[in-house]
Amino acid sequence: MQSQVLVLKDSLKRESGSKVHHANIQASKAVADIIRTTLGPRSMLKMLLDTNGGIVVTNDGNAILLQSMIELSRTQDEEVGDGTTSVIVLAGEMLHVAEDFLNKNYHPTVICRAYNKALEDSIAVLDKIAMPIDVKDRASMLGLVKSCIGTKFTSQFGDLIADLAIDATTTVGVDLGQGLREVDIKKYIKVEKVPGGQLEDSKVLKGVMFNKDVVAPGKMRRKIVNPRIILLDSPIEYKKGENQTNAELVNEEDWGVLLKMEEEYIENLCVQILKFKPDLVITEKGLSDLACHYLSKAGVSAIRRLRKMDNNRIAKACGAVIVNRPDELQESDVGTGAGLFEVKKIGDEFFVFIVDCKEPKACTVLLRGASKDLLNEVERNLQDAMSVARNIIKNPKLVPGGGATELTVSATLKQKSSSVEGIEKWPYEAAAIAFEAIPRTLAQNCGVNVIRTMTALQGKHANGENAWIGIDGNTGAITDMKERKIWDAYNVKAQTFKTAIEAACMILRIDDIVSGIKKKQAPGAGPSKPKIETEADADGEQILPD
Repeated sequence: MQSQVLVLKDSLKRESGSKVHHANIQASKAVADIIRTTLGPRSMLKMLLDTNGGIVVTNDGNAILLQSMIELSRTQDEEVGDGTTSVIVLAGEMLHVAEDFLNKNYHPTVICRAYNKALEDSIAVLDKIAMPIDVKDRASMLGLVKSCIGTKFTSQFGDLIADLAIDATTTVGVDLGQGLREVDIKKYIKVEKVPGGQLEDSKVLKGVMFNKDVVAPGKMRRKIVNPRIILLDSPIEYKKGENQTNAELVNEEDWGVLLKMEEEYIENLCVQILKFKPDLVITEKGLSDLACHYLSKAGVSAIRRLRKMDNNRIAKACGAVIVNRPDELQESDVGTGAGLFEVKKIGDEFFVFIVDCKEPKACTVLLRGASKDLLNEVERNLQDAMSVARNIIKNPKLVPGGGATELTVSATLKQKSSSVEGIEKWPYEAAAIAFEAIPRTLAQNCGVNVIRTMTALQGKHANGENAWIGIDGNTGAITDMKERKIWDAYNVKAQTFKTAIEAACMILRIDDIVSGIKKKQAPGAGPSKPKIETEADADGEQILPD
């Protein structure tokens, strides 16, 4: 087969080989350095200006990252919802230690092979030191979630957020059988942020709430105890034809007949619905004035144009089935699980509450707070806390936090490295040392003497024992994580290691970059288009000017 010929424009810049490796490593190190200060309870916040000039203040690793590293953080966030900062720091460190080997002309695949071996062994260490936990034990769950969100802004309201998260996730958990539980945070837990009030007023509703009012306030009841709820996915109004139809009427009476037919059609729909004696009818589509009249005459409250997600949540909460055609309604489709339907006015908006459900499989977390920014940050923290709770429910095993796990892994890998054959031994050992980045960063962020602390910790962990000794992120003291209740969920740690090492390997394998250089613009030639950065532009100098 003929070798491939690339024809490039003159204005293109092509770099390959070691130059690219160095540029990529520089870029990832720069990202890791920016992110590094957001690890641990004593973390700094970052202030980001987005393209529209809006400001985001956050220390949630996921919101900060640049392109190629962004992907890592995103995977981590979607898989387990925590450890986004650790992933970046770890991947950056793995690339940093790889730089020496590239200088010594090691081939990237050799380094990757050693890294993957280190990954397998580190997961084995995790399995060894993990300790099982009882999901039903509320106190230990609270401690766990609290330690995981202790780094976040809301740690001063620690118990509150942790409580909300545990309540919400245990509510929506579904048993799949064989001891497995599925918790779908995205679908069945809705966070409703209402500015005003105090953070302490936030609560998990045993049911759902959404921003709507009944169709005809004044005529329809706004409070119903033990309502019978019917959920529809169809419009309760006269259907217009798909295409334009013209009807030519000769007699005046025919016009009356036509109108009567429309009215009868709607009355018919309402009769079918009213047969089941509902107290509340909710539809995702429209509801005409006439239908509204028939329903309110029968004393039924109605809500129209509800979002599909909200409708699904109501169905899960009160046990109703969403019906597509009113004529297919059955008794079993009526939801009777809710204890109270009520419309309340909060601030200047009306909210519908369907609460006190018997066995809700969906819920709403109502967040109150002084300002929008505060609420957004609390919501981000709550998402993290719920992910933590979900991880523990799905895989009830714990590993020590505070850098203790990484130190144990590091010590064990250092021991094992002596038995690794051949050239892969050195990168393997380097990977072992790279794991120390996490405890080192924690120590830096606490402002303690890093070298002393690290030496003391390495001494304690030397033979892979004392697996639970780590750094207390608040004081920087070396303590036993078990006593301090500083824990991490097992699958967060496992996922962090996997994502970080796989990403490091991926970046190491890039050895060719082709990038287009824009021609310099003549002065006064009008605004140029904003340049969108891609991975290819991730040169060190682009991110951090000297």
